[in-house]
Amino acid sequence: MLDTLFHLFRTGRVTQRPLFPDLPEYSRGLPDLTDAACNDCGACASVCPTRAVSVAGGGVTLDLGRCLACGECVSNCPTLTIVANRSTRVAVRAREDLILHSPRRPASTVSPPSSSLFRRSFHIREVSTGDNASDLEVAASNNPIFDVSRFGVHFVASPRHADALLVTGPVGLAMQEPLRRCLLAVPSPRLVIAAGASAISGVPFNGGYASADGVDATLAAMPVEDGGSPPSADVYIPGHPPHPWYLIHGILLAMGHPAAHETRAEGARSR
Repeated sequence: MLDTLFHLFRTGRVTQRPLFPDLPEYSRGLPDLTDAACNDCGACASVCPTRAVSVAGGGVTLDLGRCLACGECVSNCPTLTIVANRSTRVAVRAREDLILHSPRRPASTVSPPSSSLFRRSFHIREVSTGDNASDLEVAASNNPIFDVSRFGVHFVASPRHADALLVTGPVGLAMQEPLRRCLLAVPSPRLVIAAGASAISGVPFNGGYASADGVDATLAAMPVEDGGSPPSADVYIPGHPPHPWYLIHGILLAMGHPAAHETRAEGARSR
């Protein structure tokens, strides 16, 4: 609190003006892959608590949608094939874009959506299905430091007033039907943002009796129109819990905001 007040007195503001700065050195961020040759030791996969890392034939596959950002894979990689990535531009529109491979593939440019309907005004209903840590980060994105409202983003109490659902938590059995009902109450066109690894894949609770396998598993059970495909999330925000800048990047990506339509940054890496 005192640091915030001192900063305010020195600068006249507390809101971070540069968008999506790299995380500070004391923060691990998410892991990332390099082109460094893997020696197939399997140390990274053996310490991963959610099986987000696999090694085969000299290559590494890393699923950020299952990553808890514990940093164990980075600490145990002797070849620097897995390193820390402090970039805060981590949200994607397709689930498969969270699955990284080594050797690395060229980064693709994020294309803006066809509609700019939400670019200047975006109303969100958060649906918490059991991840208080992510809920706290969502609250932090609204504080004076991050101030997501400066982009025209507002959190609303009713899904009937929302443009999108921001879902946190693994979506266990008890929350699956409420989530479906909440989604159907959102006027069309409606969007779904999966915030955090638990919302993306259910980790570390997936595969159990509660069927807590994330947002897409719940949406896939919804009825589809003739010739349509099962619904899925429109934006995926990795992290456990996701940093406020991760959340803001994902929200701006869903809005079609120009600040989010850039190549996924590699960020500041360190051993």
